[in-house]
Amino acid sequence: MGRIILVYGVIAGVTVAILMRIAMMLFPEGGTGGMVAGFSSMIIALSFVFIGVKRYRDIELGGIIRFWRALGVGFAIAFIASLFYVAAWELYLYFTNYTFMDEYISATLEQAKSQGKTATELATMAREMDSFRALYANPFSRMAVTFTEISPISVLMPLISAALLRNSRFLPLKAATA
Repeated sequence: MGRIILVYGVIAGVTVAILMRIAMMLFPEGGTGGMVAGFSSMIIALSFVFIGVKRYRDIELGGIIRFWRALGVGFAIAFIASLFYVAAWELYLYFTNYTFMDEYISATLEQAKSQGKTATELATMAREMDSFRALYANPFSRMAVTFTEISPISVLMPLISAALLRNSRFLPLKAATA
């Protein structure tokens, strides 16, 4: 079990890190396109949770797995992938000299200004974003925030996998023909 968790967790983690970087290159301004690409990359990468749980069920357990065991294996794979996601984001910040938050705040305020926000509203936004900048400057807080970005998919994929794969008739392993 440990080997399957590690192998599929690393595969999912490397996949999410690579796809995150590709999404950032395709949508450097972020926005809706960046969010869609980001969550799509998480879903694609965390599909390895399903593959890992299925492999564990079929190869290690002879085709039968209970919901809670499948959920535990799925969560373990997703957790490893999430660690890779956080590490990839930290590496990105390091190599870009931690300029992300300044650029993000500047772009957000510029967008609000172009939407016709008043000076008072802009000042309020700037104060709120400055408090977030202070939170984001702490590496532990920043990593927690980054971890929460992938966590909805990291919870959903193991739940779906466990719910489907607990049924031994769902995608059964085909017996080798002689």
